[in-house]
Amino acid sequence: MSGPLVHVVDDDEAVRRSLAMLLESMSLRATTYPSAEALLAVAAAPEGLEPGCILLDVRMEGMDGLSLIEVLRRQGVSLPVVVVTGHADVPLAVRAMRAGALDFVEKPYSEERILEAVGGALTALRTADQRRALEIQAEAQVAALSPRESEVLAGLVAGKPNKVIGYELGISPRTVEVHRANLMEKLGVRSLPEAVRIGLAAGISPER
Repeated sequence: MSGPLVHVVDDDEAVRRSLAMLLESMSLRATTYPSAEALLAVAAAPEGLEPGCILLDVRMEGMDGLSLIEVLRRQGVSLPVVVVTGHADVPLAVRAMRAGALDFVEKPYSEERILEAVGGALTALRTADQRRALEIQAEAQVAALSPRESEVLAGLVAGKPNKVIGYELGISPRTVEVHRANLMEKLGVRSLPEAVRIGLAAGISPER
């Protein structure tokens, strides 16, 4: 099998084995960890965690699920997380979601609910990957602009008319028009909204 990996974290061996079997029966790849610390050890290795999502119990011996999420986020690990919780642990699961978890599954859970949550996490992963690819492409396109063209693009992203952009940059509105035409040609777009979309994807802030 190929594709994203589901990282299953639970201190109950029977639960780990059951979840792994369920996921693999649906042609999903799974690997298991007996503790939060075990997953963190892999995350700290040079190769890091393989892309995918994390399915973890919120209450475990040693570090709990909430603490694990907080540590991962501080380390820059952004894999989508689904937490599994008992009824009494729902407030803890809500805190975990505020810390960055994508979803939580309450015990006792059905196989369908687990698969639904994992499917949502993997969809979020693909969406994030696609968004990042677009951002990288947009950054490269904007990097090819001249400094003045970049300044004009920033003005356009901020919604400023040519006259205002020209006044702020100390150039004529006609010169702004020339730079605008040049940057749109370099970006490979035909409309202002397309140019603005690329500028935003490249990280140009409307408040700039």
